[in-house]
Amino acid sequence: MNILTKLACSCVICILALTSAQAQKKGFAFGIKGGVNLSRLTMGDVFTTRYDDNGNPYLGYDGKEVKDNLKQSFDTRTGAVGGIYMRFGKTLFIQPEVLVSTKGGSFQIIEQDQEQPVTKTVNIKYSNIDVPLLIGIKAGPVRVLAGPVTSFRIGDNQRLRDAFKQYTSDLNNAMSEATFGYQLGAGIDIGSISLDVRKEGAFTNIASFQLDGQPLAGANGKLKQKISSWQVTLGLKLF
Repeated sequence: MNILTKLACSCVICILALTSAQAQKKGFAFGIKGGVNLSRLTMGDVFTTRYDDNGNPYLGYDGKEVKDNLKQSFDTRTGAVGGIYMRFGKTLFIQPEVLVSTKGGSFQIIEQDQEQPVTKTVNIKYSNIDVPLLIGIKAGPVRVLAGPVTSFRIGDNQRLRDAFKQYTSDLNNAMSEATFGYQLGAGIDIGSISLDVRKEGAFTNIASFQLDGQPLAGANGKLKQKISSWQVTLGLKLF
């Protein structure tokens, strides 16, 4: 390593140290974080009747209507989350974040168009860009924080679209809209390392649709799905 390189490295280290000192003085922090999501879908039990293009119910064996029962599962799905955060303030602070997050869940479709009902489990996994805007209070190393989160869909597995295609006439629009929710939780800071545990819920649905334009029995006319999850992350303060 030549003298110029050593001098450049020394300058960079000095600048970072100075920036870090000023950030601590002003109560500003910037860092990266990553962890896991434990999530599941909520939608309740929905009893549906399938319709043809003319709005008439399909007929199954012995002239009976074809009906499907969609049931939510209480199984959780594990996904990953990671991104950056900033913190403005010391005792009372504001913490915006930008995270790439993978979530999911599962539900069952009980098809009764055969002589014997057939149960199918549909596993859902999708990715979001989550943007929480949190307000918190810090006492020593312990923090409590809460606030809204906006989520933008960036991808989902094909099975979700295949499973819902028969239930909606505008699936792409239903799946592409931003959703809004909340996060609340607590954290602890030990030096430059932070640990956070949060509960995340939804204000809006990740999907809301009718059965080929026809109302769904037992669901107030629509099937609505929301996501709820627990999030555990480790963070590293860079400055």
